[in-house]
Amino acid sequence: MVTVSALATTLFLGGWRAPWPISLWEASNTGWWPFLWWLVKVQIFIFIFIWLRGTLPRYRYDQFMKFGWTMLIPISIVWIVIVAVARELRNESSMSSTSILASGIAALIIVLLVIWLMQGAAERRARIEAEAEAEAMAEANLQNAFPVPPMPGETFTYTPRRSGRAAEVTAATPDMKEVTRG
Repeated sequence: MVTVSALATTLFLGGWRAPWPISLWEASNTGWWPFLWWLVKVQIFIFIFIWLRGTLPRYRYDQFMKFGWTMLIPISIVWIVIVAVARELRNESSMSSTSILASGIAALIIVLLVIWLMQGAAERRARIEAEAEAEAMAEANLQNAFPVPPMPGETFTYTPRRSGRAAEVTAATPDMKEVTRG
């Protein structure tokens, strides 16, 4: 966390430079002040990391990998294509930056919608396959199933383990049981 905080501070928060309102003071970036600013920014990042880890739900590694492979990588590839097309259009034509940005955002929304719909279809397909597999497992277990009471109108032969005598059990109405010993 310290390394990532130091890199983020250096790359994104201006590194050793003083924050904006303080940077108006001319002596804010001389002497030990730059080190102090850098250290304070790193500490703020570490605080945010610890705060987020303590408040957000924890995801397993496989959930992060699924999110990365199914969402982040396709979005980043689409974003790279959008930026490349926008730069080419800006260099070749006289389109304004706002119209290019609006086109890119519209394209990104369409792509995200398509990804979302495809993901929903994949989840439905997986759910149907899981239900079919559970059904197949249930049918396979029926052959080796535990004994269950008969349904009304069914008859089966019951052989207790201790005595060698077989008994025929017939299910009737709940208030009346019919048992015939053979």
